[in-house]
Amino acid sequence: MTVVRGLREALVLFVVALVAVAVAVGVWTVVGGGDFVFRFGVALIVVGTLLGLTGDLTLSRIGMLPARATFGLAPEREDAGGGRVLTGVGIFLFVSLPLMVVGVTVLA
Repeated sequence: MTVVRGLREALVLFVVALVAVAVAVGVWTVVGGGDFVFRFGVALIVVGTLLGLTGDLTLSRIGMLPARATFGLAPEREDAGGGRVLTGVGIFLFVSLPLMVVGVTVLA
C-alpha cells in the first residue's frame, strides 16, 4: 500500500511540475517572444535538477547542523515528514529524473 501511495505522490508531483513549468514558460514566451518548445525543454531540465538537489530538504538540514549542535539538539531524523511517502531518492528517481528525460526528449 505504501508503494502505491508513493507512486501516486510522485505522479502528482510530476504533473504539477509539468503544469507549473508550462505556465511559467508560456508567460516567458508571451512576454519575451521566442520558441516555446526549446524554452520548455530547458526549463524542465533546470527544474528537474533543482528538484533533485533540494527535494528532500538535505540542504536545509546541512545548514541547520551547527545551530542544532550549538543548542545541544540531536540531528534531525531522516524520515519523510508531513505525511510524505517519498524520500529524497524517490523524488529523484520518480519525479526529477523523468522531468529531465522529458526535457531532453523535447529538445531532441
